[in-house]
Amino acid sequence: MVTDNPPSRPSELDAMMTQDEITAAQADATRWRYGFFVVVAGIVAILIAFGAAVFATGEFAPLFAGVAGVIGTIIGAYFGVQAGQSGKARVEAELARSQEMVVRLAAYVGTQNAPRVIDEVLGRRRS
Repeated sequence: MVTDNPPSRPSELDAMMTQDEITAAQADATRWRYGFFVVVAGIVAILIAFGAAVFATGEFAPLFAGVAGVIGTIIGAYFGVQAGQSGKARVEAELARSQEMVVRLAAYVGTQNAPRVIDEVLGRRRS
């Protein structure tokens, strides 16, 4: 159902979503939240170790280069994984909708017309 006006209340949005979509949205939000906490904890641990190393050795520049590389890698990996998971979820949802449409169309066409429709849509099968 496509409308010009999006639902104004969250309860209307929840009513439009299937249970699988709601579960997927909750899992996605949880993954982002806990992933963020893990990344922040890792960065804090690295910065504490950096501070201790600078205090112990008195060297700043070489240690900072290593810290910057590690923090950049952690942040890049976090967002890369999140983007990949988000894309995967969208593709799986589209696949489920496509499969439902295929089943509905197959039921509509019927067994007597299926070979003709398949040949017209996909072309003759190469043996």
